[in-house]
Amino acid sequence: MYHPLVQPDRIVLHAPERLVSEHRLDFRRDALERLLKAAADGARRITIDLGNTREVDASGLGVLVLLQKRARESTLTTCLTRTPPTVRQMLRLTQLEALFEFED
Repeated sequence: MYHPLVQPDRIVLHAPERLVSEHRLDFRRDALERLLKAAADGARRITIDLGNTREVDASGLGVLVLLQKRARESTLTTCLTRTPPTVRQMLRLTQLEALFEFED
């Protein structure tokens, strides 16, 4: 369903258009599987591409935080790219912005 681009030191995951409660489980499961494989293969960074994401709710933020936590446990850096202003604002308001690096 979600096809990441794997580079030698990085895995790129593409978040769904709606990262909300009813869609989060598929993305979460797939992302965690790919994160574990990437860490085992020697990746150092996970990038989550939010360029197509139009809606995020609290459960979607929870998935991003979970991915960041699991990545950190595997000594990977988590980066968000193409983050829409509304998502960035939610991260700022919930004081979660500092957990991530950003590329835009």
